[in-house]
This record gives sequence, structure tokens and C-alpha cells, in this order.
Amino acid sequence: MSSPENWQTKRPTIRERTKFMLNNDLFSDVKFVVRKSNSDYESESKQVIPAHKFVLSISSPVFEAMFYGELAESSGCIELPDCEYNSLLELFRFMYSDEVNLSGSNVMEVFYLAKKYMLPSLVDKCSEYVQSYLQPSNVLSILPLAEKYDDKALVDRCWKVIDTESEEVVTSDRFATIQRSFLEEIISRDTLTMKEIDLFKAVHLWATNQCKMQGLEANGEAKRGILGEAVVKKIRFPLMKQQEFATVVLDKKILTQDEVINLVKFFNSALGTTPVGFPETKRSGLSSAVFRTCDRFNHVNESQCWRYSSRLKDCLIFSVNNNIKLHGMSLFGSMNNDYHVKLVIKDLHSQSTVKTKTDSFRSKQMEYKVGIYFGFEIVFDTPLDVKKTTYYQIEAEISGPSSGKGENGLSVVDVSGVQFTFKESAADYNGTCPSRGQFPRFLFSL
Repeated sequence: MSSPENWQTKRPTIRERTKFMLNNDLFSDVKFVVRKSNSDYESESKQVIPAHKFVLSISSPVFEAMFYGELAESSGCIELPDCEYNSLLELFRFMYSDEVNLSGSNVMEVFYLAKKYMLPSLVDKCSEYVQSYLQPSNVLSILPLAEKYDDKALVDRCWKVIDTESEEVVTSDRFATIQRSFLEEIISRDTLTMKEIDLFKAVHLWATNQCKMQGLEANGEAKRGILGEAVVKKIRFPLMKQQEFATVVLDKKILTQDEVINLVKFFNSALGTTPVGFPETKRSGLSSAVFRTCDRFNHVNESQCWRYSSRLKDCLIFSVNNNIKLHGMSLFGSMNNDYHVKLVIKDLHSQSTVKTKTDSFRSKQMEYKVGIYFGFEIVFDTPLDVKKTTYYQIEAEISGPSSGKGENGLSVVDVSGVQFTFKESAADYNGTCPSRGQFPRFLFSL
């Protein structure tokens, strides 16, 4: 490449002069031969980038050792089979000018080169760029590379996407091709926010795809073998509805006859507290990165003193001083008992019903800020947008054995910059109010 006469005088800063030397034969003392993917040069398979040992060495300790160390490279031409032309050029652009042109197609390879040649500032730029366009459709492709490159911030961000947008992630095209160890890691998480039946469908699709890739007949035995016991035993079949289990799971024939019998007994309450061999803890996604909790009682009375009947209804009015998303709440129960709940939330300003949830739940041991109680969580399929300074009324019709209750409740609770205010409702016929009764915990995000 020829250079214009007196080119230095037209570039007043050293940065401008160094940038001019990028991919320039002028004063070049080393050349790199790399793969190229530019369709304009289909007749060629290699591309050459001229470079300058001094510039590379003052940016990278790896290049310094390569050119000036005890075992310095003496060849003036170095072939790099592990990178592509455009990515290496962007690495050099950053070393010559502190600039880089990142895109979805090159960022992970530039990331790899920045780690390999020890350019921490470029590593940070790549990590920030990837985080900016991370989404459910690509997170499963990015996470393995983030773990390989040991980028904790990016790894944490990937898992947050998986936790908060679980259904979109497992229904993405990439899910069907992930490694089995990665599949096991995903389904082990308590922080997933999706229905267990939908997770099972995705796992079954993964097993079916693996059978196809291995040339196996996709029958129940083959799918069970490919999944392995560690994966199957982490699926939380007890959390499914009995109809879902009967119409979806049984037809796939992945479970053994004994497992099916035990689960059928469980759904019909014949097993009592006998273990069924599968986790029974709800995937509520209650990590600090996903939901926050508002606990309104200072004491929990575990004696079964809170009674329910068709004539009684627990109600409470609440408001917040900032807009939030309400993901659900917890209710008191008693040890290993079943409850049926019809929950209604009304906007008292518009006098309209804004959320309903009717379902059956089994009470379990739960941690609270002042100890442990037996209860259950009601998590909405979609969160409710709660507007600030608007009053909402919660109404719960509960069928089941008597339960514990909360005591010494607070009328105002501040948590994560949000102030919850609770008031007594005239619609309550069971004694719940700000100081006692039901609704110990609210699950929300900002």
C-alpha cells in the first residue's frame, strides 16, 4: 500500500498516526495469514494482514513474548488457523486505535481473541456488547462461550435471561441441540419461571431430537436412556396438574410403571407424605434477581386457628408508591394439607377485576423473615401491573383445613424502594386485616 507524501503532517496526534498504520504495509515487519469469509474473494482461501511488532507488543503481553521473548518468533509470516480475517482485523483495530466495530456476527470471535491475547479492556467491551443484545433466542448459544471465556458478568446475565424468560428460552430452536449436561443444569434450577408441564414438553422434544440425530427409534425406552436418570429425576412431576400428567406425560412413556403408579397415587392423595421420587418444590423463580418479597407480619402463629368455610372470605386492601409488577403471593396453610383457592384482585378506582387465579395447592414448609411456616405460593401466569397510588383489593375464597395466621402485622412496609400500604377491607368476613390473618408475603418486581 503506497502512502501519501508527508502523511504524518496531516495527522497531528499519535493516535491518528498509529491508526493510519492499521493494515498498512508501510514499516510492516510481520504478516498474519488467516482464513477469510468475504464472499467477494471466493477464489482465495487465505487473507494477509500486515502488522507492526512494536504496536502489537505494547498492547498485548502475548505478542510481546511472541516477538521479543526468549523464544521469539523469527518468521516474518505467521499463520493463525483459529481465527477469521475480519475478527483479527477488529482486534488489531483496537490495538492501533482503541476503536472496534463489533457486530452480532463477529463479537464472539473478537471476544475469544481478546481473551487469548490478553486485552482486558477489549474483553469488557465485547462482554458489554453481548449483554446488550442478549435475548431468549440466542442465550443458549452465548452461555457456553461465556463460561468457556470465564466471564462471570456475562454468565450471570445469561442465567438471568434463562430464569426470567424461561418459556421463551426452552422453546427456542437452540434448546433442542444443547448438550445433555447443559440440559441437566437448566432443569435443576429452582429459579425457572414456567409451568412444569411446558418444561417437560421441551425436555421431551430434546430427547426426540437426540434420538433422530443418533439414528434411534424415538420410543420411550430410547428417550429415557438418552435423558439419563439424573435428568428424569429432576423433572417435578408432582407439580403438574393431574390432567396434564394423564394427557401429556403418560403418552410419552418415559416413566417406569412403578413411577407412574406412585405419581397417580400422589395425585389422588393416597400416598400422604410418602416420597414419590421426584422433587415437589415449586419452581417459583424467587431469586433476588427475579422477584422481591414484601413480608408484612412480625410473628407467625403456627397453630391451626384460622378457619375456612363457604361463608368466609379473606380480603385486604393495598397500594404502592411506585409502579410494580405483582407476580403472586403466599398464603398460610397447615402441614401437608391440600387447599383450593379462588383469588380475585380488584382495582378499586375503576371497580374492575384485574386478576383472577383459581387452583389447588399443597401446603409445604416455607421460610419467612421471622421463622418457618406451612403455606403455599400462588404465582400468576402473567404478572399484574400495579399502578402507584391506586388501591387494590385482594379477595381469597379458601377451601381446606384450618391454617396458621400472621400476627403483629404492619400497615406500611418499605422494601427495595417500594412502600406497601395495607388497609382493612369491609368485604372481609374472616378477620384478615393489616395486623393479622392471611396474605403473609407479596411477590413483586420493579
